[in-house]
Amino acid sequence: MTRPQTTRRKRANGMESRQRILDAAVEIAGERGYEGTSIAAVSAKCGLPASSIYWHFKDKDDLIAAVIERSFDSWLAAVELPGEETGTSLQRVTVMAANVAKSLVEAPDFLRLGLMLALERRPTEPRGRTVFLQARGVARQKITEMLQTLFPELDEAEIHTLTTYAIAGSDGLFVQREITGDAVDLRAMFELHAQSVHEMARRMAARAGR
Repeated sequence: MTRPQTTRRKRANGMESRQRILDAAVEIAGERGYEGTSIAAVSAKCGLPASSIYWHFKDKDDLIAAVIERSFDSWLAAVELPGEETGTSLQRVTVMAANVAKSLVEAPDFLRLGLMLALERRPTEPRGRTVFLQARGVARQKITEMLQTLFPELDEAEIHTLTTYAIAGSDGLFVQREITGDAVDLRAMFELHAQSVHEMARRMAARAGR
């Protein structure tokens, strides 16, 4: 009679342990980077034995990939264009940009760790880098769809240019905040960047007489 309850308790304890491990990995990686992160350091930080970590994750690379995936899921939920009830197309992209900035302030691990891995070259590519690049592909598609919704008159090349500009600008603003800290108001900067992308799209359409 007590077996289902015991099973649920074990499952809950397993999920709690996994989250503790991920939280510790985030902190260690944020301080030491990918190379400085080790299973031993994560174990010491979260208070769980290395055997528990290896039960959840195959190795350090698998752990870092899981950190990126968890953070990306939180970030992706913010990359949604608000409905027309929000206002004009400019107002909609501005609100979306503010939401994305907020998500990066609250869960920056996806971009912080991902950029570290993306800029490194190794004989064997870490799984975390692969996961990050796949996640960026999803993000790029989301931004492309947003631009196509707001500016259906733009052609594929124009959408590609705008999407690239939007992502590169966002990366740069994030890096600047990582360097200078709270001196950069990420939300305000993202709103300005989104408005810049919107204005570029509007001008492209106008130049073509569309």
